[in-house]
Amino acid sequence: MSMERLYHVLVAPRVTEKTVAAVEKANQYVFKVAKTATKQEIKDAVETLFEVKVDKVRTINMKGKQKNFGRRGGQRNDWKKAYISLAEGFSLDAAAE
Repeated sequence: MSMERLYHVLVAPRVTEKTVAAVEKANQYVFKVAKTATKQEIKDAVETLFEVKVDKVRTINMKGKQKNFGRRGGQRNDWKKAYISLAEGFSLDAAAE
């Protein structure tokens, strides 16, 4: 996989109360990822960019919420979320910022 693709796989870290609890409890980090990304691509991207050992990757396709935009109804874009479990002894400081 090319380095350019690695930079496009991870879109942004997700920092919520639920994800902070997952970090403290199970050493899991949550990222918003490209909709076309596979688990292997996500694993390779995290291991290369953050220099850590990934144990497991779980992905979820999130449906966009129904919203009203003025008088018109609409829908936000669908997106993909990845839960990344790191091997014991590894941690990510960049995801918490």
